[in-house]
Amino acid sequence: MLQIDPLKRPPNAELELAGSKSITNRALLIAALAEGKSTLSRALFAEDTLAMINCLQAFGIDIKHNHTTATIAINGSGGELKTPQKELWVRQSGTTARFILPLSALVKAPIEVDGDNQIRSRPQHDLLLALNELGVEIAHNGEMGHLPLTIDGSNLTVTDISVSGETSSQYLSALLLVGPCLPEKITLTLDENAVSTPYIQMTIEIMKAFGAQVDSSKPNSYTVHPTGYVGRDYEIETDASTASYFFAAAAASKGRVVVNGIGSNSIQGDLEFVEILQQMGAQTLIRPNSVEVTGPTRLDGIDVSMKNISDTAPTLASIAPFASSPVRVTDIGFIQHKESDRVTAVVTELQKLGIDASIEDDGFVIKPGVPTGNIVHSYDDHRIAMAFTVLGLLSEGVAIDEPNCVAKTCPEFFEYVDTLRLEGDEQLDILAIDGPAGSGKSSLAKLLAERLRLEYLDTGAMYRSVAAEALSANVDPKNLHAVAEIADKTDISFEGQQVFVNGNDLTEMIRSAEVNAVVSHVAANPGVRAVLRRAQRSWARQRGGGVLEGRDIGSVVFPRAKLKVYVTATPEERARRRSLESGRSIEEILAEIQGRDEIDSSRADSPLAVSANAIIVDTTGKSLDEVAEEVLRSFNG
Repeated sequence: MLQIDPLKRPPNAELELAGSKSITNRALLIAALAEGKSTLSRALFAEDTLAMINCLQAFGIDIKHNHTTATIAINGSGGELKTPQKELWVRQSGTTARFILPLSALVKAPIEVDGDNQIRSRPQHDLLLALNELGVEIAHNGEMGHLPLTIDGSNLTVTDISVSGETSSQYLSALLLVGPCLPEKITLTLDENAVSTPYIQMTIEIMKAFGAQVDSSKPNSYTVHPTGYVGRDYEIETDASTASYFFAAAAASKGRVVVNGIGSNSIQGDLEFVEILQQMGAQTLIRPNSVEVTGPTRLDGIDVSMKNISDTAPTLASIAPFASSPVRVTDIGFIQHKESDRVTAVVTELQKLGIDASIEDDGFVIKPGVPTGNIVHSYDDHRIAMAFTVLGLLSEGVAIDEPNCVAKTCPEFFEYVDTLRLEGDEQLDILAIDGPAGSGKSSLAKLLAERLRLEYLDTGAMYRSVAAEALSANVDPKNLHAVAEIADKTDISFEGQQVFVNGNDLTEMIRSAEVNAVVSHVAANPGVRAVLRRAQRSWARQRGGGVLEGRDIGSVVFPRAKLKVYVTATPEERARRRSLESGRSIEEILAEIQGRDEIDSSRADSPLAVSANAIIVDTTGKSLDEVAEEVLRSFNG
């Protein structure tokens, strides 16, 4: 569970959000089929995109991804895919499931596709009917029309077909994506009741960027020519669905939010959410590469169809209670078959908060009211968790259960939320010291704190404390939800060099080999990081500043720190130092350090990276005093 702290003042923030999930997954599949190499920049790293990457790698695609630079390099197959040696596991990713099924048919061999229970509950009937028309044999290994399935495209035949889009536009997009790799042109006709049609245009725009020829001049008709794809460098837009939560927060709080990386040339339909906010009274400004929303004095109610931008319907629901008149949303009955029944989820949880909300035919209506505090059930649905977080920013006492579900599409979501509260932090005397294990940052931080007469916070000890508590409770450190719950209930305090956890002195225990073995997994937990980041900011604000060291202090916790330092050293030097401290062999410690570096730099939430405007200090071969003097000159300057 995560308690949401309300905003103390209207936000005034400029945000750099992660790349679009929808664009990233489409570009990944296209690049995998392309001839030659492609590099995707500003790519999203989340559970959904990692599911796609893993499935594509099973087809023999060479994919290298770098979290630090947000890039993915793909050596395309030219349409020649290898037969996977094991079952394709799509996790909870609906996009991956639907895109992978037609892709599997290209291999002309039986391929098993399965995923988590949540994705098993989501229907695939309409896509399977279309594949059947193309001669694809489908074996249902569970409930009819649902995963798990076995796909065999040995008898794949190119023929013009009609595709239903009543429940999802992804069925048509999935077939369009493989079209250029078929031996003949194919014409796909979409029924008139299709939903979320802007996503189809998004698919076509990305296909064309990689050399595909798609004729969509006739209404609801799409002819794809067998051109194949050509690899290229491709920059991904900021995710418009993720941006909607921050635009909504600005609109309802009378604040201002600017989101970069998306603008007037966007290919994402969900940017239409900004137009809805404008109709409700917000001021909006859409530039070529940024969107700005400023909240009005009064937020008006609205009656609106969200058929084409249904992912943002829960977002609108989150601010509807603060409007001056009812908000009615229609044409979204199909979102009852998403990660959760989102219509019922929105209404049920609003009612728990004391809001008059009801389900109507194909949508819901929400009346103005003052929310009361309560725990919001997320239904393990990232959209519900994110939307009600916005409501929690505007009202007291809201908590989200299972907040880690946001990792499906935006692991950094709560980090972004925190940036709405950063105004004024630039007035703090913050010296942020980041770096990998064994780089000397702890010794340096302690010395600098002493010389600057500032207090010192070892954030690593906080993560170690949570790890120790998890071990004491016999909780698997890889259990995201359980460990996040422990973090939320753990009281950590410092007295000199001593670390007290829930009143117990754990100074020695948190440095034990047992904690060393699991702390990286705990530190990679988005829920744990959200809780501890909040505690770290509170600690510094209470003291007017301080010296904080860790792995994301300058990049995430205090991006407006007075001085940001990234301390590094060669792996061999770091291992040597740790060996002198512990008496263990350099070889053993070097292997541990290299493994820790890999985990820290590749984790989805706040990976180890050099923050913007940080000074880089290589401590290899330097004394502690030499390094300290170098940093002090920069701090005082």
